[in-house]
Amino acid sequence: RDDAAAVKCGAYEARPADSVPIGGVEIDGGAVAQKVKIGVYFAAWWSLNVIFNIYNKKVLNAFPFPWLTSTLSLAAGSFLMLLSWATRIAEAPRTDPDFWKALLPVAIAHTIGHVAATVSMSKVAVSFTHIIKSSEPAFSVILSKILFGETFPLSVYLSLIPIIGGCALSAVTELNFNLTGFMGAMISNLAFVFRNVFSKKGMKSVSGMNYYACLSMLSLLILTPFALAVEGPQLWAVGWQKAVSQIGPNFIWWVAAQSVFYHLYNQVSYMSLSEISPLTFSIGNTMKRISVIVASILVFHTPLKPINALGAAIALSGTFLYSQ
Repeated sequence: RDDAAAVKCGAYEARPADSVPIGGVEIDGGAVAQKVKIGVYFAAWWSLNVIFNIYNKKVLNAFPFPWLTSTLSLAAGSFLMLLSWATRIAEAPRTDPDFWKALLPVAIAHTIGHVAATVSMSKVAVSFTHIIKSSEPAFSVILSKILFGETFPLSVYLSLIPIIGGCALSAVTELNFNLTGFMGAMISNLAFVFRNVFSKKGMKSVSGMNYYACLSMLSLLILTPFALAVEGPQLWAVGWQKAVSQIGPNFIWWVAAQSVFYHLYNQVSYMSLSEISPLTFSIGNTMKRISVIVASILVFHTPLKPINALGAAIALSGTFLYSQ
């Protein structure tokens, strides 16, 4: 019969090309690739930051001029990006006056945060600066509430208690506490939260890499006259000669390394920021500090009392709870 030979046909929705069934469960290849990409960014960001912090502290120990050191970091990054654009290794961004106008407050915040952190590390141990800077999520939540009226679950606010308490305990028990170093880290926290929030809002027409390149150049223009006014060429010349005489040619390598690695880690962090939210960025930034703290203690043999280490552990545990 005709109906016996009939074949039942059905139309089915095509499966996305990047969706692969594994063991009866569909795996979204695009989502997995995105997670792997962000994971690589974070690993590179953290590794480069550890190297930067070690060389930065070496330079500051021999050459205690944080304003010039900060300026050289921005100058190196600006030069590298201009060179990459000129040689077409990277595509130069297309910008307009509105872009630079929107970038200005971000550059001011970046400049303040960069100098404040460098001043802090010139006065205290790298580990102490990063323990205090681990309170950045608290600043992020508070400013998001004040500036944008954002509300968070009670669990988020409760997670800030160990962060703030742990930082306070670590500061009180720090063997080599210095008020300038402490305030520098706190000011850096505040400035970088502003930078991250407004960077995310302005990062629309320009890639994360080029956005940070433009940010470095504008920050360099802002910082240079202040560095000249605060420290000046005469002090730099005397300090440079003293550092070279004590350390030798390696000192020049240290300066070059801290400058280049500062740009590289920030460039990768901005590539991450273009993929995630400002709060997630703050979390990643805080978790990164664990590796920096441990590495700096091992490299510089930083004395650490058990109560001080407990404060750091509480603060970092609070950050983990916050991320959850």
